[in-house]
Amino acid sequence: MLELSALIDTVQKNCTIADARHARDMTMCTFLLEMREYYRWEMEIPYGARLPKDELGDWLNARESLWDTVEEEEFAPLPLTESGIDPFDADDINRTLIPQGLVYSSGLGHFRKPHFVLAELKRAEMREGVQVLVAGCEYARDLIAPPAAMRDGAIFLRMDAVRRLLWNKYEEWQWKEKDTALGRAFAHYDFERDIERGLDRMAEAESEAMILHEIGEARAESLLGEDWNAMLGQLNSRHAELLARAVRDHLADCLVTLPTLLEREAIGSLHFYLANLSGLRRALFPTLPQAYEAWLDNRDTATLARTVAAAEAHWLNTARRLTSTYHHDPARGDANLNTLAGGDLASLKL
Repeated sequence: MLELSALIDTVQKNCTIADARHARDMTMCTFLLEMREYYRWEMEIPYGARLPKDELGDWLNARESLWDTVEEEEFAPLPLTESGIDPFDADDINRTLIPQGLVYSSGLGHFRKPHFVLAELKRAEMREGVQVLVAGCEYARDLIAPPAAMRDGAIFLRMDAVRRLLWNKYEEWQWKEKDTALGRAFAHYDFERDIERGLDRMAEAESEAMILHEIGEARAESLLGEDWNAMLGQLNSRHAELLARAVRDHLADCLVTLPTLLEREAIGSLHFYLANLSGLRRALFPTLPQAYEAWLDNRDTATLARTVAAAEAHWLNTARRLTSTYHHDPARGDANLNTLAGGDLASLKL
């Protein structure tokens, strides 16, 4: 029988080591927001409940002290065999865990930060030849909780992280202008009348949109080939990596996510997608918000659909341009992509 407590302790220890090495790389504002939500998860505090200020402060200090003691430690093998299994060998680990109703994920996220999570397995399915693993209650996790990711050729979806993301968006929206894409999304799911039911419905819909995005990522990866992955794995500049990821996100969404949402007339998800189109992604794709505004006026999806169809070829060509720019002179690859991100962004826009 699986020694669950020992497994949880080992995965959580690896999460703590990963946080010790990378958590303080975030901006102070982002760091504090993420730590608040991590505290809420760890202490099992319900959504919307006020966090105890003094206890939270003590926990923050204790956690940073713990990081100082483990930062130089190596990640521990998971105690599933006599010699243990490498914590990055998720496939091998899941062969043991999935039959027991558990699921595990590990990998490198943005800026090469390791992520680990051990959770209840809600369901496993195949979508377009890709395995989808849906996690429920999370038993061990690190500070950052990406709701969905492609890991070792499988899509890993975290329903707990999806719900927490949506709740945080809802709380944030309470302090902002109501007539926005985000407000329209919450109205579509009828949050004002029944917030719990609205959260359930929205989590189900947006988890599907996230799966569609990851399927799009798989398609984009097959189109871009190994040159793209080699470039992404070698980038050292945050600005260059953000640009590359934004372009690939747009390609994935124009290949799969947006065409599918439009075909299904998934109104709530379209609102939510535009609400989260921000920063560099929004700056690169100004024609999409324009088409969305036109759609709000006439509810004719044709303009949106034409914009997305035209964008697919644009983002594929743009991604290939980034790849060729990088590989033409790898020694200056980061600098050359930074030039595009900083001074020549107009040439990449649609």
